[in-house]
Amino acid sequence: MAAGGGGPAVSPMATPSWAVRIRGADGEIAGAGILLTPQWVLTCAHVVDRTADVMTAEFVGAAGHGVPAVPARLERDAYVPETLDADGDPSGDVALLRLERPRPVGETVRLHRLSAPNREVRMYGFPYEHNGGIWFRATAVGVCGRDGQVQLIPASPGELASPGCSGAGVADSDTGEVIGMVLSGQEDRHGNRFSFMSPVETIVRHLPRLDLVTTGPSAVDPQLRSTADDILPELLDRPFAQCLAAWLRDDGSQVKISVVRHGDAAREATLRRAITLADRELRTPVSVDRASLDPPGTVPSAGGHDLAVYAEGRTSAGIAERIAERLGLPHPEEAPLDRIRAARAVLNLVVVGVDEAVDPLGVLDLLDVLRADGSRLLLVLRTAGDCHRRARERLLTGPERARRARLVERLKEITGPLAEDLRERLAAVAPQGMRPLDSDLVAAHAALADLLRAAGAADQDGEGHGEAAPGPGPDLARYERLADRVGGRLTAGVAALDRLRDRRDELAGRLRSYQVMHQHSLRGEEDPAVDGLYLRAHTLLRARPCDVRAAEAAVDAYTRRVDGHTGATGPAARDGYGARDGYGARDGHGDGDGYGDGRGVRDEHGGEDGRGAGDGHGARDVHGAQDRHGRGDDGREARNGYGAQDGHEDGYGSGAAYGPRDGYAARDGDGPRDGYAARDGDGPRDGYGARDGDGARDGYGARDGYGGGDAS
Repeated sequence: MAAGGGGPAVSPMATPSWAVRIRGADGEIAGAGILLTPQWVLTCAHVVDRTADVMTAEFVGAAGHGVPAVPARLERDAYVPETLDADGDPSGDVALLRLERPRPVGETVRLHRLSAPNREVRMYGFPYEHNGGIWFRATAVGVCGRDGQVQLIPASPGELASPGCSGAGVADSDTGEVIGMVLSGQEDRHGNRFSFMSPVETIVRHLPRLDLVTTGPSAVDPQLRSTADDILPELLDRPFAQCLAAWLRDDGSQVKISVVRHGDAAREATLRRAITLADRELRTPVSVDRASLDPPGTVPSAGGHDLAVYAEGRTSAGIAERIAERLGLPHPEEAPLDRIRAARAVLNLVVVGVDEAVDPLGVLDLLDVLRADGSRLLLVLRTAGDCHRRARERLLTGPERARRARLVERLKEITGPLAEDLRERLAAVAPQGMRPLDSDLVAAHAALADLLRAAGAADQDGEGHGEAAPGPGPDLARYERLADRVGGRLTAGVAALDRLRDRRDELAGRLRSYQVMHQHSLRGEEDPAVDGLYLRAHTLLRARPCDVRAAEAAVDAYTRRVDGHTGATGPAARDGYGARDGYGARDGHGDGDGYGDGRGVRDEHGGEDGRGAGDGHGARDVHGAQDRHGRGDDGREARNGYGAQDGHEDGYGSGAAYGPRDGYAARDGDGPRDGYAARDGDGPRDGYGARDGDGARDGYGARDGYGGGDAS
């Protein structure tokens, strides 16, 4: 027999012998099932075709190489279809199939009761793409719905239970026990993917006969179950019932401590009723229907607790063992408290009669370990004596005081250093696309003041011991959410402002580098238009707070203008070269844009003072040729052997005072060229100023082809 049935656990790598592939009458895969006895297969009701006389159960994990196929029929009195209540909440969806031929006992598995929250689980189903079977991994994360179903989060997006997995057994990864059955898998409209399982207790409630093949103790000790006498209306303590139901529905309080004295029949009956209704297995339709006649807010949800223990006459070690067993903790040779502490397990626990245990203080130690790890505790004592006082201090007021102190420190951090960091950044840069945080800071200050007032009142009421004052105190859970929200927003705001400040500094560095480059290109000259753009960008960057977006636009405008100025009117060729730094003409001009040292020309005009390009270097990039490519005008080679370049035969003037080229003026005093003025002191050319001292500036010829350049 497989895990849960007394034999060795199934290897996690093997196909489980109890996994059943179910085919409908049409031969298509309808879903999966679990072999519980040689003749019973558990599956989902929606897998079963009630109109078909016979379905087929296939045993993919059977010994040998074949896959035995056995006809199977629905057990008519073991069929619970899925139903939906007025809110669309599902219930049921379980069924049993009976095999025509029994399978070996060794292939079967027993169901096992086990607390499910936060457990790693595996299921073996038969999706269409893997109809030989495949394992899916998931985590059981919590109870949902009135049927006590458990939500499963797939371990990876591809492991969502899909069609062909309904009815598959859900095995606990630690123990190998089958603790539930897959109901469905789905993806919501937001893209969230999840599955649901029906836990063993819910399955047994719908199909009571399966109690015979189920192991593991019930979640509720017998002394805490409702009795026939509990149905009397006068035995319902309505306020107490509402208080219990709220905790069992998770009202946000971790620990609740109540006193139910012996002889208080109404309070005792109300306690048993709440515990019974919150248990998946004991919550029968009869009990739910009866409870629905009671006042609103008194009926808890199924699965509201994971374990309800009756502590009277028991030791703390015995209670710890009961908890460890319910959690499925291994290594029974170790002390149960050590196993619980090591597992850091979390559960919803009800303990009744704490002060009547053999060692109440030991029970409080155990409960404090669970509380510290996050378990929720509902404690019931019989008297309001010393044990009650210790329990409140140890598990309720003491931890709440520490929690409140941590929250106060957190809010002080938010309203102090974190708020100051934000103010410092806001003084440096203006926020962009960030919601105002003033209202968040006001709320944090108000919460801090409320908590400090409550702490002062508690100290005064408890004579310095921090006991809670009468009446409801601050809602710590709400203030914790507030602190998380405001702290997160302020932290994100500071980070966003830091990015803006970094961008401001980056823009300032870029502006400085462009200014240096521009000043170098002007060689001491001034350009009011570009200088105005620089001044605007500089002013915006220096402003406090700095509007980084506006500064960025201003810097971009300046740098674009500088790039354009350098490209269109940059320095002429230097040190005898046709273009600056040895490069050829830019932007389609003859010999570089601008010139230096009396060399090079602008705007496609010929060379100056008898020179074409400096030192025999012709223009590059479509202009004068280099390295003997082509020939100069009138069939003559360019100076020093450099002719036209890239197929241009006409070059821009030949070197060494050669004759005219295509109508251009001759050099060194030769005749005019197409009406252009002769060089070296000759007359004007088409109204343009003469060069070499005639209207030229600093000994240069006219700029940009005009008569005088800049005050000439």
